[in-house]
Amino acid sequence: MEATMSDATSPDLHRILDSQRTAFLHAGPPDLKQRRTDLRRLKAEILKRRMQIVHALKTDFGQRSERESAIVELIPLVQSINYMIRHVGHWMKPERRHVSAYFQCGWARVVHQPVGVVGIIAPWNYPISLALVPLATAIAAGNRAMLKPSEFTPATSAVIGEIVQTIFPPEQISVVMGDGEVGAAFSALPFDHILFTGSTVVGRKVAEAAARNLTPVTLELGGKSPVVIEPGFSMQRVAERVAFGKLTNAGQTCVAPDYVLVQEDDKEAFAAAYQIAVKKLHPGEYVGSPDYTAILNQHHYERLSGLIHDAEAHGAQVIRMGSDSAPSHVLAPVLILNVKPEMAVMQEEIFGPVLPVLTYKNLDEAIAFINARPRPLALYYFGDKCAEREKLLKRTVSGNVTINGTLLHYAQDDLPFGGVGDSGIGAYHGKEGFMALTHPRGIYKQGRLNAATLLQPPFNKLTDAITNLILR
Repeated sequence: MEATMSDATSPDLHRILDSQRTAFLHAGPPDLKQRRTDLRRLKAEILKRRMQIVHALKTDFGQRSERESAIVELIPLVQSINYMIRHVGHWMKPERRHVSAYFQCGWARVVHQPVGVVGIIAPWNYPISLALVPLATAIAAGNRAMLKPSEFTPATSAVIGEIVQTIFPPEQISVVMGDGEVGAAFSALPFDHILFTGSTVVGRKVAEAAARNLTPVTLELGGKSPVVIEPGFSMQRVAERVAFGKLTNAGQTCVAPDYVLVQEDDKEAFAAAYQIAVKKLHPGEYVGSPDYTAILNQHHYERLSGLIHDAEAHGAQVIRMGSDSAPSHVLAPVLILNVKPEMAVMQEEIFGPVLPVLTYKNLDEAIAFINARPRPLALYYFGDKCAEREKLLKRTVSGNVTINGTLLHYAQDDLPFGGVGDSGIGAYHGKEGFMALTHPRGIYKQGRLNAATLLQPPFNKLTDAITNLILR
């Protein structure tokens, strides 16, 4: 049990994987009753430790809203588990498939078989939900799992370890602690599937390591998710919803609005409305606020400060909407106008409460701007013109889309969640998560009578006639 709560070594990792694979092969796939029981036990333990979880999150971030933690971490997690409990029985049912007329005495089925042992690598920004939703998905799919939480949120990772140890034996679920070196060794294990959530840079390394074992991967990465605003649309409504998406978790969200594309004539109206919306969400000071989250650590605080200073040095108008505190790494919201594409703030995912605003002349120009960059994890469109909206959706490729809002596509349990290209490979959540972590095993049973026997040697004129009939 020690390897589940302390830093693991490479032999520890291989030992845990071997024990889980042996147990999986010995016991076989769990039935529906067992899967639902395990999901209910996981949910109950999460709810039992609710305050412990939010306090751990506050410890790791230094300043994190307890209410926001409940809203953005626990509610999506519990809803997702509830959804799986309700629907996993339907997902598990064998699917009847079509049989050709020539094989009508036989039958065909697809059975969704657990792949075996799943490796889960979770990030630091939502360390509870982005660890335990994939884990619940692996359980619903009938797998065993090894979970590597982030070393950057040690208090929360410790709680995750306690939750898992309380419910599951290590040969079913194990939590592995450790730094980047442990993470690299974890990625190199011959899992049956790896589900990674994190940066594109690290995602590439995980994919490379997995490829050496031919391990399938689901990569949930990031990217610069754009907001496109239709000319003349209500700037108050846009600003309030963009501010919500940008300032949730202080912008440390993989699907946060990264930058805004607004028609030239509406730029000033949006800037004014955004500042009002920010103050409405956070009317007081940011440092010490019970409703505002700090940047995780000093490294990320300095990175964001560097992006702001670079933009300012290159001629951008920087609007700071509050006081910062470097010691507590609290960064107040920042709006950047007169942004140029070559600025550093437009070269990497921001992952903080900094919002660049760019302008476009027409929708074609906005589409071209988006398509000239790596495909984003999320796309946001604000507008009521169906033709314009459909044009944008047809001519761009992204992960999910929210129309006239931000973030909320993530909370829809019946939608797959995933990116494209630099923003990810594959998808999970709901049924798609179950499908990703199972193997669709095709099964055909040959009937007593079968036309295929007429196409076996020795060949004759009847063979030719049947062949010609099939090839019509």
